[in-house]
Parts: sequence; structure tokens; C-alpha cells
Amino acid sequence: MTVRKAITLAVVFTIVGLIVGLTISSNFNIQSKAYTEDAIISKEAIDILTKSNQALSEVAMAVKPAVVNISSQRTIKSQGNMGQFFNDPFFRRFFGDEFRFFDRPRERRQQGLGSGVIVDKDGYILTNYHVIKDADEILVKLSDKREHKGKVIGSDPKTDIAVIKIQADKLPTIKWGNSDNLKVGEMILAIGNPFGLTQTVTSGIISATGRANVGIADYEDFIQTDAAINPGNSGGALVNVRGELIGINTAIFSTSGGYQGIGFAIPSNMAKVVMENLIKKGKVVRGWLGVSIQQITPDLAKQFELKDEKGVLIGDVVEDSPAEKAGLKRGDVILELDGKSYNEPSTLRNAVAAIPPGKEVTIKIIRNGKTMTVKAIVSEVPEDLKKFTAPTEGVLKGVKVQDITPEIRRALSLPKRITGVIVVEIAEGVFAEQFLNENDIIIEINKKKINNTKDYVNVLSQMKKGQGALIYLYRNGSTIYMTIPSN
Repeated sequence: MTVRKAITLAVVFTIVGLIVGLTISSNFNIQSKAYTEDAIISKEAIDILTKSNQALSEVAMAVKPAVVNISSQRTIKSQGNMGQFFNDPFFRRFFGDEFRFFDRPRERRQQGLGSGVIVDKDGYILTNYHVIKDADEILVKLSDKREHKGKVIGSDPKTDIAVIKIQADKLPTIKWGNSDNLKVGEMILAIGNPFGLTQTVTSGIISATGRANVGIADYEDFIQTDAAINPGNSGGALVNVRGELIGINTAIFSTSGGYQGIGFAIPSNMAKVVMENLIKKGKVVRGWLGVSIQQITPDLAKQFELKDEKGVLIGDVVEDSPAEKAGLKRGDVILELDGKSYNEPSTLRNAVAAIPPGKEVTIKIIRNGKTMTVKAIVSEVPEDLKKFTAPTEGVLKGVKVQDITPEIRRALSLPKRITGVIVVEIAEGVFAEQFLNENDIIIEINKKKINNTKDYVNVLSQMKKGQGALIYLYRNGSTIYMTIPSN
């Protein structure tokens, strides 16, 4: 083939390709135009969507008036930042004490924003504890623009619930829903004041229920939702399609500080029990059995010859507790409490805490392969346990420990020579979090031997305020000394 013929053929193929391409493009545009002009949305589809929109709008309009904006103000004192210079003898020798004026404590006002839900016509408002924590002044703004000063009736940091009250008339309220009946996938609305934008409504579904070990509160049984929850939504309402309160919006899981599709709400049933306790008694009275419980792992199920991993394992029984009086023993597996099954320690703990002291309960257990039932009378948490479950001050503030059970010893392969108490939980943000880890075995504190939790309590009670601690502990197969300075 000559060069001229090759060029001629290339030109012909190019022209043909252009013609075909233009034809296809033209046909596609004609078809797209025809499709756009001829596309019809069926009347049935429009009716369904219209009814759905109307229903959600009615729910939102019904519950919005009961959701309020809460602004709190607190005074924060801070030390001047020149103390290191004024405390220097050389500096004071030349300049005297006159300049110490600049190092006096400073006060500044900090403002916080959140939400609340009016649950009673007498003016009781449910919100989060962290919304009103340490507040000197609380201002409640209603949906009709009225503003009232709020008074704290009571708070419960263990569940992050607080109750405040305002003096006002003609207050809108919200109906209570039963959070125990929630189902994953159920449609819900979240209402609050994110970033101070009042009366904001977002929608979503129930993503999960019974979320625990999130690290937000001591007693956790959170509802998880994908409805947008942002800063300022805390204390707002989570409602179902019947306009009933099923949760109090509390927190989000986020790596950016903003909404990422995972929000948490306190179930309404838990919030209601806490609220009633705070209003009637000024404190939360929780039920107590006196057992240490843990998750059943595949290895534990095998060791205890269990058919499956259902139930929770009793690791220890407190002396003279309701559990001991009922005949419960270490190694028993609790299957049911009053006919309801439990497989998570946190949910069983929450259930017991919600039982009024003095009530008799039926407990179904497995012992040595045999199923049996026992009856126990729930009591209130003893004062000494309330006080020392985790220290509320000092360098070991927020560090929870428990005795070492045979099960724990086997699970961690602890040598026989290692005795003490095991760290089971460290509150988020406390000073000791920088030094201790969960599963550390504390053997000595300030050269005093720790054999059990009673020793731990006694040593801590003798420590002076602000005193540091020398800890001798066992971690990852070896013993080490560690100093925790006064904070």
C-alpha cells in the first residue's frame, strides 16, 4: 500500500467515525429530552410522599414547643501566668511586692448552650448534667420567646441527667414514650438547638440500642441514632413518630467535633426514673445486689462447661449482701432477672440499679451445669461502697479497682506471688489516666501492702490532700514502681 492510499483511508475512517459519533450523540440527546419530558411521577407515589411529609411535619410541630434553649453561665478563676517570676527571690529583691498585682487570680465568665425538654406543666425540665454543670446562672428560653431563670432541682453525673425548674404558666409538655419498645430501623426525630440555632429538627432512624462502654457516663444504655446531633443539641428531645419522648440527646461520636452519623441519647425510661428520684428524694437511689459480674467469653464458657455464651458470670459476691443472702455464689451464671434475659454486664447492672430497694426479684442462674432460680431482696447501695467505688479526689481520683478473683487470675495468667487489686476502670480525663492502665495490679501504695479493696480504701483514706503516690504494680508480666505526683 502506498503512502497516498494509507492517508486516504485514514481520512475516510475519520470522517465516518465523526458521522457515527454525531448520530449517536444526536440520538442520545433526543432520547434524553424525550425521557425528561415524558417522565411521569405516579399519583400514588406523590400521595405516599405527601402523606409522609405531612406526618413528619405534624410530629415536629407537636413536640417543638416543649423543647427549650438553655444557656448557662459559670465563673472560672485562673491564676496569673507570671507567678514563676514573682516567686523568684531575685526578682522580688529588686522589684518588691508591688508587681504581684499582675499575678492575682483572674475571673472570667464562660457561657454554655444546650437544650432541655419540658416534661411537666409545673415547670420541670429534663436536660443533661453537663449542660448545667457548675453553672452560676441558668436562663431558659421557651419556643414562644419567653425567658425564665432556671433553678437546679437535682443532678446525677452517673447518668448525665439533670432536672431544672422554671416558674411559668401555660407550658407545653411532651408525652413520655417507652424506650424499652424501640426497634432498630425505627424512624425518629431529634429536636434541639445546635450551635444556638433554636428549634432545629433533624430526622433519622434508630441505629442501635443498649450501647454501653462508650465512656460518657457511669451508667450507660444509650440509644444510637444517625439523626444529626451537634453541639447545643445536648439535653434535647429524641421522639418517635407518635410524638413521644424516647430519649434525651446527649453526645456524638466524632473525630472532627461535628456530626458524623453517630449520636447517642439516654433512653426515656432511664431518664424518667432518675428524674423522679431527683424530684422526690433529691438524689438517685439505686438498687444493689452485691455481685461483681463479667462478660462470658468463649474461653470462660468452655472452662465453666456452658453450652453457649448466654448470661453474665458472677466473679465475686460481696459479704452480707443481698446476693449472698439469696445464696448466689462466685461462678454462677445469671441468665434472667425477673424473666428478662441478660447477656451484657452493663445492661444487667442498669436493670438492677433501676429496681427500688426492698423489692424482691427472681434470678435464674446456671450452677455446675444445672439451671435453678433464687429470690433476692434488692437493697440500696451501702454508703461505704458509694464512697469508695472510685475516689472522688486525690491522685487516684476516678480509678476503680476490684479484688482479684480466681477467674481473673486465670484469664491474665497472674503468678501466685502477685496479690493486690486490679484496675477495672479509669474515668476519662482524670489525672491518673496518664499513669495507670486497666488490668494493672496494684500491689502497694506508698509502701503499704494492698491485699484487697478494703486495704485500698484504707490507704487512700489516710492520704493527705494533694499528696502524691508511690505505686508498686504488676503490668504485662513484670513489676514496676511508678510515682504519681500531686496534681
